[in-house]
Amino acid sequence: MFTPNYHISARFLANAKRIASLVTELNHLTVPQLILFELAEDARVLSSHTSTRIEGNPLPLTEVKKIFKQKPENVRDSEREVLNYNDALRQVQAQIQEPSWELTLEFILHIQQVVTHELVPPHQCGRLRAEPVVVYEPVSREVAFLPPDHQDVADLLTELIQFISDNQNEIDPLILAGIFHKQFVIIHPFADGNGRTARLVTMALLASLGLNFFTLFSFENYYNLNTSRYFQQVGAYGNYYEIAGSIDFTLWLEYFSDGIIDELLRVEAEITQRSRAYQQLKPHETKILDFIQTHGFITNQQYQEITTRAKATRSKDLRQLVEKGILERKGKGKATYYVIK
Repeated sequence: MFTPNYHISARFLANAKRIASLVTELNHLTVPQLILFELAEDARVLSSHTSTRIEGNPLPLTEVKKIFKQKPENVRDSEREVLNYNDALRQVQAQIQEPSWELTLEFILHIQQVVTHELVPPHQCGRLRAEPVVVYEPVSREVAFLPPDHQDVADLLTELIQFISDNQNEIDPLILAGIFHKQFVIIHPFADGNGRTARLVTMALLASLGLNFFTLFSFENYYNLNTSRYFQQVGAYGNYYEIAGSIDFTLWLEYFSDGIIDELLRVEAEITQRSRAYQQLKPHETKILDFIQTHGFITNQQYQEITTRAKATRSKDLRQLVEKGILERKGKGKATYYVIK
């Protein structure tokens, strides 16, 4: 039976109170749908970049944005990695909207399968490892940790899932998500994709914090700012069977909650900044953007149907939004239409 060792430190308690306050503030904000859409798209790109970057993916953020925009058919492994993560993130965000969602082994296996699609041999995709693994120091490449034997992985993961299920109404979701994250990494249930899967499933558990703007959240970004510190905090050192009973989650929970605060502040700042810019738009510009948000694009004919502005003025309105970098013109002649850039 999994019984984690931790205590509620003064620092974690202060962090938990701060997080609750920030969540309340964010939930009371009135944010235009267009801004929510833009920030959600940006958050998925940021998460896909930072979470794979932590694992050594060399692609810069600008390149990741280009890949998502162009959607190339033939991709390198580094590109496949970020595309897979984005797919998995979308699926996680969709599934946790279901009232009946719960953490299961099948859910975890599916996420790892999506994350590692076409990147690992078939017998390692969506399946628990059937071989020993070793965790190395990211810089020195010396052996840092020997995870549990593969024969014990299924039982250890089942115990962890059961612990989460049994305590959903007893323990703060922030603590549960943090404990899951670290213990999952320690168990190291897969031959590949452990870190990415851990962060995605942790995000699903954090959804129970009650943040309305959860799709804007990219907590992986905090870990990417200092990957060495992240690995030191989330991992363990030595032989699992020699240290399992002495692992203390307290310091990790402090660091984990630090990251949540950092990301909530980032989201709040982004919302504030973009809301101010949105409020500076003229009424007819807002109407154009709201129409595109609903329908995906707007044509000159469609704009004519929703406004009383003159023809020459309508053309100028659309052209100015293009010049401001808000809209992008597509097609030619009568087939011209406009989308959000």
